Amino acid sequence: MSGLVVRPATRADYDQWLPLWDGYNEFYGRSGDTALAPEITAATWERFFDPYEPMFALVAERDGALLGLTHYLFHRSTTSLLPSLYLQDLFTSAEARGQGVGRALIEAVYRAARERSLPRVYWLTHETNETAMALYDRIADKSGFLVYRKQLPA
Repeated sequence: MSGLVVRPATRADYDQWLPLWDGYNEFYGRSGDTALAPEITAATWERFFDPYEPMFALVAERDGALLGLTHYLFHRSTTSLLPSLYLQDLFTSAEARGQGVGRALIEAVYRAARERSLPRVYWLTHETNETAMALYDRIADKSGFLVYRKQLPA
């Protein structure tokens, strides 16, 4: 991974971040008629730069090109005095896959948790995301929990 830098996103990254964000959303079926509304993308981007928001963005860059992104947030828990770190989004460009970019992004999130002495980093992935799970199985433990959800009418 020579020359790879993982760093906080800056406002100047928007034009390269957006295609990665769009690719992430397309991967999870949020495109076409089910695409995120533009105001959600705009609000998400702004949250990364709001000091009162517990949401953060990291990007992986090589030679001035963004190859991947991760977004994470801190939240309280009823089972710990310290916050937990939830890695919400992780995506690498197709050409960067298999080159350690995803792992480097996750390791950077681990560092963010360690810097705050947090006890836990966790994330979700879809059960069909076998390529990513091959990495996750090497660097984290499966919790055994299943996610249930119900979409409520607006």
